[in-house]
Amino acid sequence: MSEITIKSRLLLSELRELMASSQNSQTRLNNITSLIASSMVAEVCSVYVAIPGERLELFSTKGLKSAAVHKTILNAGEGLVGIIAEKAESLALSDAKLHPNFSYRSETGEEIYHSFLGVPLLRRGQTIGVLVVQNVRHRSYTEEEIEVLETIAMVIAEMIATGELGAFLAIKEIDPRHNKPHTVKGLVLSQGIVIGTAILHEKRIEVLNIISEDTEFENQRLTIGLEDLKHNIEKLINGLEIISNGEDKGVLEAYQMLANDQSWEKRLFEAIKKGLTAEGAVQSVQSDVKAKLLRQKNPFIKEKLYDLDDLSYRLLRHIVGDIDTNTNIDLNNETILFARNMGPADLLEYSSSNIRGLVIEEASPNSHVSIVARALGIPSLGGVENIVDIIENGDKIIIDANAGILHIRQEKNVEDLFQDKLLTQSNLQKKYDNIRNLPAITQDGSQIRLMINAGLMIDLPYLKLTNADGIGLFRTELQFMVSSRFPRLTEQETYYSAVFKEAGEKPITFRTLDIGSDKVLPYFSRKKEDNPALGWRALRFSLERPSLLRLQMRALIKASSNKNLNIIFPLVADISEFVEAKKIFLKELNFIKLKGYSLPKSYSLGVMIEVPSLLWQLEELYEKVDFVSIGSNDLLQYLFASDRGHAQLSKRYDPISISVLRVLKKIITTAENANIPVSLCGEIAGKPLEAMALLGLGFKNLSIAPSNIGAIKSMILSLNLKQITECMDNILTTNQHNIRDILIKFAKDNKVEIESFSWE
Repeated sequence: MSEITIKSRLLLSELRELMASSQNSQTRLNNITSLIASSMVAEVCSVYVAIPGERLELFSTKGLKSAAVHKTILNAGEGLVGIIAEKAESLALSDAKLHPNFSYRSETGEEIYHSFLGVPLLRRGQTIGVLVVQNVRHRSYTEEEIEVLETIAMVIAEMIATGELGAFLAIKEIDPRHNKPHTVKGLVLSQGIVIGTAILHEKRIEVLNIISEDTEFENQRLTIGLEDLKHNIEKLINGLEIISNGEDKGVLEAYQMLANDQSWEKRLFEAIKKGLTAEGAVQSVQSDVKAKLLRQKNPFIKEKLYDLDDLSYRLLRHIVGDIDTNTNIDLNNETILFARNMGPADLLEYSSSNIRGLVIEEASPNSHVSIVARALGIPSLGGVENIVDIIENGDKIIIDANAGILHIRQEKNVEDLFQDKLLTQSNLQKKYDNIRNLPAITQDGSQIRLMINAGLMIDLPYLKLTNADGIGLFRTELQFMVSSRFPRLTEQETYYSAVFKEAGEKPITFRTLDIGSDKVLPYFSRKKEDNPALGWRALRFSLERPSLLRLQMRALIKASSNKNLNIIFPLVADISEFVEAKKIFLKELNFIKLKGYSLPKSYSLGVMIEVPSLLWQLEELYEKVDFVSIGSNDLLQYLFASDRGHAQLSKRYDPISISVLRVLKKIITTAENANIPVSLCGEIAGKPLEAMALLGLGFKNLSIAPSNIGAIKSMILSLNLKQITECMDNILTTNQHNIRDILIKFAKDNKVEIESFSWE
């Protein structure tokens, strides 16, 4: 047994005896600091506890002046203690006064101490305090000493959080947010509107027994718990009937791989060696990893954190024998679950019929739980900060997962307003259902082609549900993003074949891999970019990694045997990029032909017009491409030099301003002159008023979100195309700037239906 293990176990044993005493909480904490100081051969040991206002209060000390206890308070980031709390990282210094963040407090009497070792008190990845030891002499603390103190810090953090050291957390003020209405913004994970009652998804188990008395026994408990966990996940995956066998099942298989991670298991068993119980080891490793990953900016590193969180809680349930925690939650048909985080397997364990909505603080639209929520059709929001601290069980909440807004504890008149809007939505949906099978033809007989945007197998049933004309944009990168590794050729081919099969005879336009910016592959390392939206992404990435593009081209060609294949390349800034990409496609086409495989019935290669530089190359571009599609989201972002995700800028620039309309008019006019098909995919095509303007410019092919098909078709059926064309020509030639008001008046005067599910 190593020296660190012996030292850690002895200290934990003495700590257990102290915790069993009947002393009051302050005396008990004082004795703990004295014990640690003695064991670490330190003149000082101090415990700081987080209090409201992001501050740290000195709660106990051995060595500093006792008068400073409960009087010395540090702000977040202040002093060495504040830095440790902020970064959730240990800090060891042989001379603390030389550190730029050193902050002297005269009331503590610490001026005589030089060396300093501080470790964070971590609870579920959050810093709830700091444990510090100090020495008079200059001393370099060893890695073993740091590790021992970190183990003790984990135990103390758990004692504070679970109340074993007294009601320290009772110092938290009653949060007034729990008593008043709130409206907060979130990220749309799965669309829909719902009103219901909040129920906390709380699968956490309070770990009451942290310090081990029998290492061998704890090893056995952990081993059995891990075996049960793996068996449970395998059973869940094999028994999936509620969702398809597509990428949503792949999400759970990636989750299964994490459960079999040997490095995770090794850390758990090492924690038991130091003197922790099986559940204490799980809690310790989870909290340590979470503290580090929470401070990472890469969304896919965070996604691994959420899965690890969920696995840790599930493992705890197996260890303590409480495997039915979720099923014991009292659900009803108005339940809206809210959670700090949630794993995909956990969501599947609930009965979807009993869940009306979902709000998760630590989730993004591409997270694994979001993909499953969309598969289950549950309206969901993510990215809502501190949601578990704001919402209480039983609160009435309204999820607007179309606009990305969460309403909490609103007055009855607000709830009544939403009930009225829900009724309006229901009536509109009935109306859209009635026109579902009608062709999208204007009042004066012009046929408009309405396509849907898709990217996952769970999107494809909407082709039939909406009776759309096809898939105008299939985002192939989503298959790569939900996978735990780069999909192999056979996997890509199988996937694209399934898409063709599901679409039947309806056309599909596949966009090649468009990663970068906010879309990152979890298994692909890349350098940090100051401005990733303008960086190494989309076709730029693919052309510098031609083997990846070749693999995708080969998979698409093989999957499209005897079918019409349409491929579009994203973020083309110069015609030469398209020419280079086309060469790669033709090389793969020739390879497939030489190998004797069946070829596509036909193929068309196109370009996404998203980068403004192409606006001065349109005539030359149209000589080389078979079709083009305008990616309005990125094009408008670059035209206005405005981050489309920036909250303060989202309302500043109107997508139907005169500058945008003139750009779009130029694109479609030159395309018509060159006899090149042109479509538009992007958010503006899915809004009735904006779509009406696009039709007036000359667009007859729109690709939109499935949920917007009904509203856009309703507008088309009530529109006279000749009239709106004349209106738009007048707008463009007379340089008018109140365009939105003009179009609203036009719609009203001509009885054009521009109703939609807009809740703003």
